Amino acid sequence: MSIEVNNESAMPADEEALSRLGRFVLDAMYVHPEAELSIILVDEDAIEKLHIEWMDLPGPTDVLSFPMDELRPGTPGRPTPAGVLGDIVLCPQVAERQAKTAGHGLEDELLLLTTHGILHLLGYDHAEPEEEAEMFGLQRRLLSDYTGREAPKETRS
Repeated sequence: MSIEVNNESAMPADEEALSRLGRFVLDAMYVHPEAELSIILVDEDAIEKLHIEWMDLPGPTDVLSFPMDELRPGTPGRPTPAGVLGDIVLCPQVAERQAKTAGHGLEDELLLLTTHGILHLLGYDHAEPEEEAEMFGLQRRLLSDYTGREAPKETRS
């Protein structure tokens, strides 16, 4: 599995932890071992530009997902085909504010946002209440399985 993590932000982040989490989530979702994922951390100005350009929404946000090959979760007997899952763009500055509001640390927030972004790349959404319940439930389970503790509360920018 190819997971590339690039920190282009001014804030330090545990890039190896994000990569390990990415592998864990992709394995748990039965994504082909040759799939590719990119995780990029950027500052508020950069994510705000992307947020406006791609979502037509003002202001910085916490995470954006850009799917490429529209891969979907596999099953134990039938993993997804190999391909490029896409890009996740995180903003540590927004994540830090959300972490403080939610009462947990920045690392936990970045893990939560990375999991959230991967699920979006795999086709999950939270526009409707049923979708939100499914996606956030899966997100909590994956994070809890990964960390061995209760997952942090979902926050919104």
